[in-house]
Amino acid sequence: MTTQTVPATTELAELTGEYTIDPVHSRVGFVARHAVVTKVRGLFSEFGGTFNLDGEDPAGSTAELTIQVASIDTGSADRDAHLRTNDFFSIQEYPEITFAATSITPESDTEYKVTGDLTMRGVSKPVTFDVEFLGAAIDPYGNQRVGFEGSTTVNRKDWGISWNAALETGGVLVSEKVTLEFEVAAVKAN
Repeated sequence: MTTQTVPATTELAELTGEYTIDPVHSRVGFVARHAVVTKVRGLFSEFGGTFNLDGEDPAGSTAELTIQVASIDTGSADRDAHLRTNDFFSIQEYPEITFAATSITPESDTEYKVTGDLTMRGVSKPVTFDVEFLGAAIDPYGNQRVGFEGSTTVNRKDWGISWNAALETGGVLVSEKVTLEFEVAAVKAN
């Protein structure tokens, strides 16, 4: 049971098909500046998604992701509880964040611009992620796996997430700009 690595330069046509995100080997998270002097990193532990990879025409590929907002984890139970309230995500009314790709533009053999609709708190806005194809492998169970990572920076106020507190020394407690990031492993459907 050995893992066979497929170089990133492998013909993508061989990888064409439908894939399901493996949440155990993936991460969906964010980074925001806190109190001007540091960054807070967080993640969502419950999410799922699929994408259909068109290896002959990557622009024809599709991707969808759904995140359960209640699964937010920043390493602080008090902060996580606050993020779940109406000040931020309002999880009682908006329990999910979704992303649906609307276009995929190859920049090189391994780099893509993935644009899609990001929906939070009932507001959908287009965002573009810089995405890198990390490679493909056959796992010890015979499954075809692929890996991608990407990020983008958004202004949280665009989705109605505007709570903040002024600092005595100037500035605010939470930055408006937030970096969204992911590392995704996905398994090809049989």
